[in-house]
Amino acid sequence: MDNLTANLEFEPPRLVIFDCDGTLVDSQHHIVAAMHSAFGAHGLALPDPDCIRRTVGLPLATAIESLLPPGGPTLAAVVEAYKEAAIAQRLAPDHCEPLFPGLVETLDRLEMAGFLLGIATGKARRGLDFTLATHNLVGRFVTLQTNDVVAAGKPAPDMVIQAMAETGAVPASTVVIGDTTYDIEMARNAGVPAIGVAWGYHDENVLSKAGALHIINNFGELPDLVNQLMGGAVCVR
Repeated sequence: MDNLTANLEFEPPRLVIFDCDGTLVDSQHHIVAAMHSAFGAHGLALPDPDCIRRTVGLPLATAIESLLPPGGPTLAAVVEAYKEAAIAQRLAPDHCEPLFPGLVETLDRLEMAGFLLGIATGKARRGLDFTLATHNLVGRFVTLQTNDVVAAGKPAPDMVIQAMAETGAVPASTVVIGDTTYDIEMARNAGVPAIGVAWGYHDENVLSKAGALHIINNFGELPDLVNQLMGGAVCVR
């Protein structure tokens, strides 16, 4: 075995970690509706939809706490009402969280190039499993990190660190793809580069200021970009 072959065999896997809401699927209408249902159930004024969208990606309790007025019901009660509303939505026959265009083709290209795929999301695992099953994406991602399993949510680095530990990837062989500053900050806190998407819930200028190395306008741009970021070498597994 020559030195080049030996080095390639010990090359760490290349891992692409995606956010879910606002990056893979457009779930904003359901998130806003569930939040309005939770607040309305407790007689609270309904938060502005833009304010709700700005919290997407944070742990649920953190997001709701940032929207609650002082002196209202307990945080736990509103969180529980949100969960109940979200479950009811998933049971509705017309429930739909559409994939953003080009996602499946991009996942195919990344896998063919030797990348491992993962998800790090503020969704609960039950909600993520439902989304993946709905779009026939079960099994496409080798690591799934959710805030109800990993204690520290975004922008803490824990989900990225756990994903790397599960796959054998290292910061230099990992990239995070997301639509919010929480995704970008999570990646930076883990020492991992991040790419922002232009179609999500935070403005692309804000993503760039948060540290996104690039902003893509469509999924078709992603495979070549991540390949360039990681040196263009496909790891031998």
